[in-house]
Amino acid sequence: MTPTTIAPEIARSWLLVSAIRTDDFDKAAASRADQIILDIEDAVDPKLKADARGSVVDWLSGGGTGWVRINDRTTDFWSDDVDGLKGVPGLSGVMLAKTESASEVTETFDRLGGTVPVLALVESALGIEEAVSIARARGAFRLGFGSGDYRRDTGTSSDDLAMAYPRSRLVVASRIGNLPGPIDGPTVGSSHPVLRQKSELAVALGLTGKLCLDIDQLTVINETISPTQSDATWARDFLDDFEARGRVIRDGSDLPRLGRAEKIDRLAKAFGIVPIKRG
Repeated sequence: MTPTTIAPEIARSWLLVSAIRTDDFDKAAASRADQIILDIEDAVDPKLKADARGSVVDWLSGGGTGWVRINDRTTDFWSDDVDGLKGVPGLSGVMLAKTESASEVTETFDRLGGTVPVLALVESALGIEEAVSIARARGAFRLGFGSGDYRRDTGTSSDDLAMAYPRSRLVVASRIGNLPGPIDGPTVGSSHPVLRQKSELAVALGLTGKLCLDIDQLTVINETISPTQSDATWARDFLDDFEARGRVIRDGSDLPRLGRAEKIDRLAKAFGIVPIKRG
């Protein structure tokens, strides 16, 4: 197993792995996914949840590292999930399914011992409208968009315009809650051009990560959500010039450009994107 080196705060690709497919755990951990999520919620039949949870605990206790998507607070499975995962080595955090209130996040965080981050997956109209309070909740780490369940809840189509509001709502809520950018829902299908277009749209709206269901999607997601080499080159050139002139602000555009350059440079270094050398 190869542990990820990309911090979850800036992770681009979040690979969901069904907890009943134990043979895929090591493969997922060694993949190009920035973070992996072992899923004991939607991907597991209710009759198999206890066994799936046990398999996840065994893998994490045996040297594995990853996140776990747990069942939502309103189900009978939630309590068993948090109690079973509390104190388990290798647990990076939990993704709380169908989050609709700040109290659900905080109660999950507290039950897990007050140290395990909670990624709140928002999947309904109520969750979207409560996104700001969810983002401000104690224990909230990042917001995720459960786009499929949101469409089922609201009757919204998958059209980009129709889905722009909930995505933007999560972006604004994350900023108000001082959280990293939110994580977009998965794109179903094997078409890389479609996946690239959907990932580019997410970036344009301000989302900074994406859930995925297939290892084959990881390269496209990571590439699309990362700064380009030309972005990294511009940022490095701007920062070098800014330092060379003694960090003097020349006009009103310098501070916004400085902030953008610093962000791009930081991400480029984290993702291993090398600027083009001068000359």
